[in-house]
Amino acid sequence: MIRSLLLSACIFISIHGFAGRVTGVVADEKGNPLQFASVLVKGSTKGTTANKEGRYFLELDPGTYTIIAQYVGYNREEKKVLLNEEVQQLNFTLTLLQLSLKEVVVRPGAEDPAYEIIRNAIKKRSDYENPMDSFTCEAYIKTLIKTRKLPDRILGQKIDKSDKKDMGVDSVGKGIIYLSESLTKVAFQKPNKTKLEVLSGRESGSNGFGFNFPTFINFYSNNVNIFTSQLSPRGFVSPIAEGALNYYRYKYLGSFWDDGKEVNQIKVIPKRKFEPLFSGIISITEGDWRIHSLDLLVTKESQLEIMDSLAIKQIHVPVNSEIWQTKDQVVNFSFKMFGIEAVGSFLNVYNKYDLNPGFRKKYFNNVVVQYDTAVNKKSKDYWDSIRPVELEPEELSDYKKKDSAFKARIDSASSKTTIDSLRRRQGPIKAKQVFWSGFNRSNFSPTAPVNFSWDGLAKLLQYNTVEGLVIRSNFSIRKFFPKRKEQVQFSPHLRYGWNNAHFNAYADLSFSKRSFTYDEDGGNSQRRVFTISGGKRVNQFNKDEPISPLINSFYTLLYRKNYMKIYENWFGELKYNIRTDNGFQVTFSGLYEDRLPVNNTTNFSLLGNKTSKIFSPNYPFELLSNQFARHQALIVGLTFEYKPGQKYIQFPRGKRPIGSKYPTFQFNFQHGFPELLGSDVEFDKWKLTAFDDVNLKLFGRMSYRLGIGGFLNRESVPIQDYQHFNGNQLIFASDYLNSFQLAPYYANSTIERFYAIGHLEHHFNGLLTNKIPFFRRLNWFLVGGANTFFVNKNNNYAELFFGLENILKVARVDLVYSYLNGEFGTVGVRIGFGGVIGNGISRGR
Repeated sequence: MIRSLLLSACIFISIHGFAGRVTGVVADEKGNPLQFASVLVKGSTKGTTANKEGRYFLELDPGTYTIIAQYVGYNREEKKVLLNEEVQQLNFTLTLLQLSLKEVVVRPGAEDPAYEIIRNAIKKRSDYENPMDSFTCEAYIKTLIKTRKLPDRILGQKIDKSDKKDMGVDSVGKGIIYLSESLTKVAFQKPNKTKLEVLSGRESGSNGFGFNFPTFINFYSNNVNIFTSQLSPRGFVSPIAEGALNYYRYKYLGSFWDDGKEVNQIKVIPKRKFEPLFSGIISITEGDWRIHSLDLLVTKESQLEIMDSLAIKQIHVPVNSEIWQTKDQVVNFSFKMFGIEAVGSFLNVYNKYDLNPGFRKKYFNNVVVQYDTAVNKKSKDYWDSIRPVELEPEELSDYKKKDSAFKARIDSASSKTTIDSLRRRQGPIKAKQVFWSGFNRSNFSPTAPVNFSWDGLAKLLQYNTVEGLVIRSNFSIRKFFPKRKEQVQFSPHLRYGWNNAHFNAYADLSFSKRSFTYDEDGGNSQRRVFTISGGKRVNQFNKDEPISPLINSFYTLLYRKNYMKIYENWFGELKYNIRTDNGFQVTFSGLYEDRLPVNNTTNFSLLGNKTSKIFSPNYPFELLSNQFARHQALIVGLTFEYKPGQKYIQFPRGKRPIGSKYPTFQFNFQHGFPELLGSDVEFDKWKLTAFDDVNLKLFGRMSYRLGIGGFLNRESVPIQDYQHFNGNQLIFASDYLNSFQLAPYYANSTIERFYAIGHLEHHFNGLLTNKIPFFRRLNWFLVGGANTFFVNKNNNYAELFFGLENILKVARVDLVYSYLNGEFGTVGVRIGFGGVIGNGISRGR
């Protein structure tokens, strides 16, 4: 603590004692502030950006400087200043550009001169995309999100006054809900090596790291990605992309002179709506055809998702006589969804370009983002010393109020008064929580916290033909040991079948621990989980559980279809899982089951006797002529998962994977022990799978899952241990990349020595449907693909499907055609989750 204070004091004294400050306002001729105007020192890459009030400041060593102020659409202005140790006031008044049209006359039918300029820029595009062999720079990033309106309920969840107060908004819902700053060192080396070192970061009202990733929006790239693919799954076509002339119209607005260089200003106009295209203005230098500056916009008509609009402004400056780079970038956005209205900005200021950095050996590795160990521990004086953009009054106020409140919470977190207050705030347990919504309770102990969670009873109700009405209860007790990074969890599961009067109960007891080791790249964490389970339970014959018990209940009651087949078992199981940050995951398991057959005990459905339909027996009747005999099984298993080339974000206490260009590989092996502990099984079963998502940008996203497997030994294989292919006979879609939408659940199950399996789907993400007037306005996307497995010529299956997703952002509907053993089978419709929000829900299930 003392060391940190001394360091901060030294920084403060060195900067304020020996540096001078120039400050002022950048405004237009009417005195209106020019928000985020660029201010820089001529002949260098030192500079800053004005805030929303047009105010700026620069910290410089004493001397004489020429200061430049510029803003997109305005003439730049230069002023000389003699800087000493006193603060110098230097205001700028920028005038609107008076564009010169030269002597160009555009006659009817003649080509606009903008096209020739754009063609030249396209020819030079690849030279400027990555013009430097290597470089480093510093990026200051400030993120601000403000709400204009916040409803009292969001998706049925009530937001009361205390919640709004905690968020920092007023009773109407207006206010700053997120404010952060960060300083990041950016490093690049050809051909495509990149590394970000987050030096410092802060979030208003928390000890978070802030929004730390510079949004390098490179318009020299053919396909421009902004923040995340969720905003536009296909990316956006750059106005100077190789094929840009097929997407845009251009209009020459005129030219202006900037520091002795002529700059052409061109209006960018999308040829078609509902394509991922920009509109606005791009300025190109004459002769060398570089981007000078731009002011571009994307909206819902540009296939923008989630956000309503994104406005991007950039100013490029020379870092030497041959190379230009982005100096300032501002992205303003607006958002309106679920009754929430918000606006915000992402400001990036790039400084300290070094074109000859001299990287150490192995500097570039699989860690692409690395946080300093003291990233969120910087003082207020530190931020005042490095911040290139002056905070606005509302931002100063937000930091002051929220940081003070956060510090007060931290200081009092372990006090008895605070703990008692937090406990009281949880409130008494209500009947609605017990029977429907569930609840969580904590003791809020800082040294040995304990948490209790309860699932609502009504949501766990089921109905099936074996047990009748099923009443279940699930709850968990978790105890944490913060100093040892350990956790113990006990989870009982109780189940009672009303019709067969069977009571089943089992419990899981797990011990987990995180450990961390340091190395020259920051370190690596490891998570180990040991789980002991035992008792009596109910399982589906296929333990992948392809049938949702809740949906099966509806089908049983409404349509007299009892697709789910179950058995009871006394069991004991041990599992040990090791997961590392380096992409490895290994699970060892040992399972003993005493498997008990159970039969239908009820014929009840809501249809009563109005139908002749009868329930099928409670076993895979497609494979068995009678119910299986009671038997015992002792099985050990190994699962190994690895994703080569995994990239990571290195946090101070661990890594987070962020993807790789290679697929994930998973290997599973099971061995059934005969005779030991009375076991009746004897087999060796294996499976190797590879799966991945491939972003094809404008052409969409392709997902696949491929696998092979079989039985090395099949001396004694009960039906529970067959290789089951996850079928689906319900109208609701099952897991798209791990099931067959029209296949029966057990008819194709096998114990053959070899089989192959494949799932492939392509998400067009607006390609093709954006040509159809009705669909392009709804922003529905086309999806298509195929699923197949092959065992032998008498047991093979394939299905083709196509459909629409992103319906209301969450839904997907497919038409599926099936083929069994080469012959046409059936046609069906499947409804599931899909789209910008729906895909996330589908993956999370």
